[in-house]
Amino acid sequence: MSYVDAEIASQPDCWREAARLAATATDHLPRPGERVAVVGCGTSWFMAMAYAARREHLGQGETDAFQASEFPAGRRYDRLVAITRSGTTTEVTELIAALRGRVPSTVLVGDPDSPAVALAYAAVTMPFADERSVVQTRFATTALALLRAHLGDNIDALAADAEVAVRAPLPIDPTRIEQATFLGRGWTVGLAQEAALKCREAATFWAEAYPAMDYRHGPISIAAPGRLVWAFGELPDGLPEDVAATGAAFVHSRTHGCRTVLGSWAAGRTPVDPMADLILAQRFAVALATSRGLDPDAPRHLTRSVVLA
Repeated sequence: MSYVDAEIASQPDCWREAARLAATATDHLPRPGERVAVVGCGTSWFMAMAYAARREHLGQGETDAFQASEFPAGRRYDRLVAITRSGTTTEVTELIAALRGRVPSTVLVGDPDSPAVALAYAAVTMPFADERSVVQTRFATTALALLRAHLGDNIDALAADAEVAVRAPLPIDPTRIEQATFLGRGWTVGLAQEAALKCREAATFWAEAYPAMDYRHGPISIAAPGRLVWAFGELPDGLPEDVAATGAAFVHSRTHGCRTVLGSWAAGRTPVDPMADLILAQRFAVALATSRGLDPDAPRHLTRSVVLA
């Protein structure tokens, strides 16, 4: 078993631990009504996107998500939340340092001894979710689970869905797919972006992501037999039928089954919460890598943290 396989499988327990941690970290997390900026890089940025949209949807305050290098210097916020597994990513540490004394910052981090912890106003450390793998899985989703717990989401139910997702058969055979497009709406747009990134990182596989409502404004033109459309969360009306007309496979957990490239249906219990569905997409990415003769623990051109000279 690869490191990433083991880390994917550990997510239900990590999410439960995150919920317990959230209850003790309330003073360091955004309060209702605060104007919040959430930043990260790569996977952490996509988790920031998901949290920002979820927080606003629940009416807890204006929340913006940025790639750390693109933070708008002129905007005013009540709090900065930075997500960084290693706590060494250059863009994140430089931003926290630049805002020190101006905007209270909270860092969600895997390594308690990292530079980001010393720079931030407050730190929520999650060494239990840190990873050996280059490809992020459990740290990012555990950070999101912690933030969702703080918003009042039911993490026990989420973890129960995750228990299903780590054991369920994959919804589609990766060897039958030549391209994948992931879709989301609202807070699940970030999950779709993350699913596509996992396929690119682990398997050097052609994968894209879009807001589901935008998919028919051009991207659907590449849908075809042998290609996959995988949707997270709420579906726009008519989308499954439009995808079916292209001959592409379609996966959506809330249908309690998935259409394969052969047009058959696989029945059985599937995850309900889109974040648990992301686990299936992570496993799909690892299976893609294996089917292509690649080592998912050694992705091409990548390192565990990007530290710039």
